[in-house]
Amino acid sequence: MNILIINGSPKKKGLLSQMLGIMQDKAQDRGDKVQTVYTNELSIKPCIGCMACRAKCSCVLGEDDSQRVLKMIQQADAIIMGAPCYWGNIPGQMKVLFDRIVYGMMRDTPRFPEPLMKGKKCILLSTCTTPWPWNIWFKQSRGAIRAMREICRYSGFKIVSTIDRGGTVMHPQLTPKDKHNCLKAIEKL
Repeated sequence: MNILIINGSPKKKGLLSQMLGIMQDKAQDRGDKVQTVYTNELSIKPCIGCMACRAKCSCVLGEDDSQRVLKMIQQADAIIMGAPCYWGNIPGQMKVLFDRIVYGMMRDTPRFPEPLMKGKKCILLSTCTTPWPWNIWFKQSRGAIRAMREICRYSGFKIVSTIDRGGTVMHPQLTPKDKHNCLKAIEKL
């Protein structure tokens, strides 16, 4: 299986990155090909909202890392998308990436968008400084999961697992439960 990990965290050694690393190691151990994209390392111009990509099936802005990542998504059998919670949402650079590649993820039709990623699976992961259960009640980590879920659903991905981990300020270390949740999730791909 060809798996693409999209890491929206600016912290390569942070909890979210550690959790994605567990999934990467397990997938590689079973023989899967795994690539990781760090959204903070991408050079992407922001979307200008012209909507021309919807008709042209390509972006009017110059070639940048967004098209490279879109090709990786198209070639993957599954993606694992991880994002820390920023104001109840995904980080800006991750949002810019998906804004720029919407034309390759779904196609506009007169009635309802046509998903272009049908048959592919995904896992969604978010971490949040807000402690549990407030991270859920106040839609913090759940807000980031919601944003990623919307991208994946409209694109046609089958979401096989979601993990949201709150309270990272008071409990920043990886726990046995975190590791268990990651291993259980990767088994579903």
